[in-house]
Formats: sequence, C-alpha cells, structure tokens
Amino acid sequence: MAKSKSERSVWSELLSAKLYKRNQGRLTRQLTAVGFSLMVIFGTWTLSQGPLSGYDSAAIRVGIPVLIAAVVLWVIFRLVNYPEFANFLISVEAEMAKVSWSDKSRLIRATAVTVVVMFVLGFLLFVFDQFWIWFFKLIGFLKF
Repeated sequence: MAKSKSERSVWSELLSAKLYKRNQGRLTRQLTAVGFSLMVIFGTWTLSQGPLSGYDSAAIRVGIPVLIAAVVLWVIFRLVNYPEFANFLISVEAEMAKVSWSDKSRLIRATAVTVVVMFVLGFLLFVFDQFWIWFFKLIGFLKF
C-alpha cells in the first residue's frame, strides 16, 4: 500500500535539518524550544534519579536518559521548524507585538484593586457562611 503524501511529508520534515523561515518568529520559536527542552531535561533527570537509580550500570542509568533526551530534543528542534507549527508561532509573535502593555503604575493600581476586592469578597463569603451556620443551628438542622 502506498503511503499518503502527508505521512511522507511528516517523515521528510522530521529527518530534515533545514530551518523554516529562519528570521521570522525567532524569539517565540526559541523560547518555545527552550521551554520544551527544559521539560525534557528535567524529565530525563528524574528518570535517571528515580526508576533507573537502582541499576549499577552507568550505561543504563545515564545512557538511556541521554538517548531519550537526544531523540526528543531533535524532535523539538524539528517541531519548531515544522511549517504549520512554525507559522502558528510566527503569528503569535506578530500578535504579541500589537499588544499595548500597561505602564508600571497602572499595573500596581490594578493589582491593588484586585487584591482588595478578593479580600472583601472573601470576608463577605465568611459572613454569609457564619449566618447560614447560625440559622441552621437555630432551626435544628445542624447539630454539633
């Protein structure tokens, strides 16, 4: 049976070393790759310190996590250069450039308002809760 064109393109992209639109969305693609890579590195370190720590052989304890990390890091490199995903990341960077960010004083004021409102609402919920506890004890529904 012949393979479909999309299956061949995924494998050809995975085995290719070319960069897709190398100067577009560089920062977003680099930060995405760094984030994924950190997850892989911490995961393989946990693998070597956890399930594989009982093995005396360094080839197993260190070699398997290094092999897994190398393969997955290559897949991450190819993922950020895969045309559909790369175009998405390029679009994300373009949209983030359009965002108007607040200045520091407005950010501090908005944070203060949010924190105060959360404390007021928390206090109100506490008061309502105490009222209902008192009311249900009064009518005999709650017995302590």
